[in-house]
Amino acid sequence: MRKRPAKAARRPSRSSLTTMAALALDARKRAHAPYSRFKVGAALKTRAGEIVTGCNIENASFGLTMCAERVAVFKALSEGLAGFDAIVVAADSKRITAPCGPCRQILWEFCGDVLVHMVNLQGETKTWRLGELLPLPFDGSNL
Repeated sequence: MRKRPAKAARRPSRSSLTTMAALALDARKRAHAPYSRFKVGAALKTRAGEIVTGCNIENASFGLTMCAERVAVFKALSEGLAGFDAIVVAADSKRITAPCGPCRQILWEFCGDVLVHMVNLQGETKTWRLGELLPLPFDGSNL
């Protein structure tokens, strides 16, 4: 059982978020989305400055589809990385795309109250703390 960090992570610099957005947009190009055609990329940053990317990978059953955010988190964890401070989510949509419910849950459990920076292909951005996107989260402290 993992516990979330007690306090919010430091806010990454504007240049760090710009770099992460470019990496997320690049990861988006590698997405496998033949059914929805909705490609998403993510870039997850550790407090030490390491950045791990992910993209969504669809499956015909849809239930086995993995979102970009979860791919990035699981990839980072599998490489022994921990202590995250921000994630960037990039998608081609008129409205900024926030992480889905399952991604918010995984992000909360493994990253804590990280900064979630969202960007679309038109360059529009929005930034929220995960705690704002997932009020009253369920985690190990509920068990």
